[in-house]
Amino acid sequence: MRHHTISVPLLLASLWCTGFAAWGQTTDCLGFAAQAPAGVSLSLEQIAGDSVRPPNVTAGPLLAAHCKLSGRMAERIGQDGKPYHIGFEMRLPTQWNGRLLYQGGGGNDGVVRPAVGPQAAPGYALNRGFAVVTTDAGHQGPTANFGFDPIARTDNAYNAHDKVAVTAKELIKRYYAKPADRSYFIGCSGGGRQAMMFTQRFPSYFDGVIAMAPAMRVSKGATIAAAWDTQALQAIAPVGEDGKPVLSKALSDSDLGLIRKGILDSCDAQDGVVDGLVSNPAACKFEVSTLQCTGAKTDSCLAPAQVGALKKMFSGARDSAGKPLYTTWPWDPGMGHQQNDWRGWKLGNALSSKANSRHVFLMEDALQGYFVTPPDRSLSIYQFDFDRDPQRMDAHAWIFNTADDVKLTGFQARGGKLLFIHGMADPIFSAHEMEDYYQRLTAENGAKTPDFSRLFLVPGMGHCQGGAATDSIDGLGALVDWVENGKAPDTLNAKGTTVYPGRTRPLCAYPKYAHYKGTGTAEDAANFSCR
Repeated sequence: MRHHTISVPLLLASLWCTGFAAWGQTTDCLGFAAQAPAGVSLSLEQIAGDSVRPPNVTAGPLLAAHCKLSGRMAERIGQDGKPYHIGFEMRLPTQWNGRLLYQGGGGNDGVVRPAVGPQAAPGYALNRGFAVVTTDAGHQGPTANFGFDPIARTDNAYNAHDKVAVTAKELIKRYYAKPADRSYFIGCSGGGRQAMMFTQRFPSYFDGVIAMAPAMRVSKGATIAAAWDTQALQAIAPVGEDGKPVLSKALSDSDLGLIRKGILDSCDAQDGVVDGLVSNPAACKFEVSTLQCTGAKTDSCLAPAQVGALKKMFSGARDSAGKPLYTTWPWDPGMGHQQNDWRGWKLGNALSSKANSRHVFLMEDALQGYFVTPPDRSLSIYQFDFDRDPQRMDAHAWIFNTADDVKLTGFQARGGKLLFIHGMADPIFSAHEMEDYYQRLTAENGAKTPDFSRLFLVPGMGHCQGGAATDSIDGLGALVDWVENGKAPDTLNAKGTTVYPGRTRPLCAYPKYAHYKGTGTAEDAANFSCR
């Protein structure tokens, strides 16, 4: 493995390297810096096949042979006096399949993640022959401090992604001496929002897009819900030694297990088999009040205050006049499984009142840093005012949120295909929000909607992956087959990982669900049909 940082002016003579690209690859990765577009600087690394894994990954497949490009562009000093640039990573496989995959980011971005294509593509898209690109979205560092610079806000919302997509296509054209035959995008969470953003702002860029658990209204919606849930839990949490509530103790692991059991007892069999999954969520009418204690609190029941807090959370955030500020949440048993991320996001695991849950820490950081205008580091999720504070989020929401456009006129006109995938036990973005968007998309576009977009819900899955679910999904393979062969996916093949290893399930295109046929093992997808 060799690594070099190469100055473009020093290697102009190496332009000859593209002469070999007619065979689908260049023989001079390290010399490719000379081919960088104006304003783009590159560091290059030739990586032999089956020699490394992505950084911080200790198991799983080794990466195929490729040329790794680390790039930056649009370097500047921000209004806040700090240096900024748009950073990106691109990996160009030796055995290229003619396709580009743009890998979405997440959180507040600010980090260039390994461009290997891990989402909805078991075994890495890079190893399938895709050229893969990813970006830090135009700022450096994972906190929301970039929100104090207005250009960085716009870069993070859409501008950096525009520039990286255009640059990636140009680099492919120069490296392989031909443009990509097809271009795809996959992202989850913030990357799911980016996926939707591309279909709306830049509809000609991608042939196929997968938006997983998209943060479509995070800057005025899910962040408000985080404040709502946190305040509801804080109100029932026992106090610590410092006299302040300890959020993680508002619901114990035993309490979450009890909720899981209650949901399963009420709804599990509605898909034809008792298997630990609620695959027919539309039929699930679970009432958490059935778990309320009639006497003293025990491990077999919930205290009245706990039931009240859960009802408040799952009914969705509202202002004092009762106006909804976010959607409701589904009762999925995955929320109560210890392999799910519901506790980590909603409650945290710390035993001290001084430590916040992941939900509070990340959402509050974003809320203070760039979801309100101007940024306000004194704004707290714990003291969020549901009548006054939401209007402070309007100025940024109009460039960041993606929940309003349900026409997708440009994306449809170019023949684009859009898949949505969402875990039913997602603790950050409600699956009901995803269903609402798809219902509005269908109302706008009518019977032609399945011709360009389909939604797949994953019972038991948490945020992007994991949980008591069949959460290993080859969405990329299905998307390519749809775009290039015209085979619209009625189902996605899904496999269990940690909780249900070896289990397979068909994920059915919404509003259908997987129903057990009545014979054969419930561990095999072949014994289920879509209803």
